[in-house]
Amino acid sequence: MTTPTKAIAHTVATPDGPFTIIATENAQVLASGWTSDAAGLAERINRQIRPDSLGTGATPAAEAVVAYYDGEPSRLASVEVLQHGTELQNLGWSTLRELEPGQPVSYAEFAELLKRPSAVRAAAAICARNAAGLFVPCHRVLRTDGSLGGFAWGTHVKQALLDREGGGERGLNSSALFTL
Repeated sequence: MTTPTKAIAHTVATPDGPFTIIATENAQVLASGWTSDAAGLAERINRQIRPDSLGTGATPAAEAVVAYYDGEPSRLASVEVLQHGTELQNLGWSTLRELEPGQPVSYAEFAELLKRPSAVRAAAAICARNAAGLFVPCHRVLRTDGSLGGFAWGTHVKQALLDREGGGERGLNSSALFTL
């Protein structure tokens, strides 16, 4: 794995607040989340792949975010994500990308999908260490009792995403995409 030396930060407006994407020059998402603080978001990137410099500009991943908010969550799967972690973390992030919108699972079910049914805490830790929010949809994992559990960007955002994916609210029109 080659460490990217430069990355681009792109912030778009969404109904859930500003959403920033940090991507390599090859358009691989390194980190993303509901913040306008690109420098703070960059801290979520594993040090092994954290870029040396961060500029601003446009990244194609933003189009997938707009499509998501326009009711096309499947567009997120076309965006390449680059994260660095343990074998289990990498498996977990890959597995999260296979979860269907509107079909949340519990942390226990997520651990079973990883073929480690007793590793519920490890499954939760995989979600917590996910740097690429939305593109790696850790918001689709809930506590066993159905409650939200934690979310790096706030449970109000997690709930809004789950509601949106359940066929509820449709937000951003693609013509409304703009850089903050």
